[in-house]
Amino acid sequence: MEHRDGTRLGVPAARPPGPGLVAHDRRWSADLHHSARCASALLGMLLLVDGSAGTLTWWRGVLWAALALLLFLVLLPARVSAGDGWLGSRRLLRTRRVRTDLLVAARPLNGVARRLVLRDALGARVEIDPEVLLRNPGLWYRVAEGVRASEASGTLRCGTTALHRLAERIDRETALAVFRASDLE
Repeated sequence: MEHRDGTRLGVPAARPPGPGLVAHDRRWSADLHHSARCASALLGMLLLVDGSAGTLTWWRGVLWAALALLLFLVLLPARVSAGDGWLGSRRLLRTRRVRTDLLVAARPLNGVARRLVLRDALGARVEIDPEVLLRNPGLWYRVAEGVRASEASGTLRCGTTALHRLAERIDRETALAVFRASDLE
């Protein structure tokens, strides 16, 4: 349905990204549910095996539940968010926040799980999974704004190559996603 001037009714106007908006990890809740499903599956299998063997007691059930809870806590993802000049990572008991416009170092850690460690001039430190930035262009946009400000002010002394490689990878993956969505691949 349209007005006489051609505007549609009931369609909210798209808001441009402003300085007060905060970007969040869009897949955090799916990752949280995945962690819960894995822990539940482990608990179910342990109870099934123990019950079918005839050795299930109440204290063994509590032990298996504690083991499943431990697995859930290990798999629990950090909730990453970014705003104008900051990046935050919230875990179960602690929230860490770094000023992206005052970054002094960015260091990738390669191991079993890839991590990106960011440090700012105030001494704060955040460790995040680079895949979170890859999956969330809005989050990367906020971080990249701060990185550019840090480079322009000269505070970012270590890790610029790692951040530029990450930016190239994110740009490449985003372009591929656009091509896939447009059937131009």
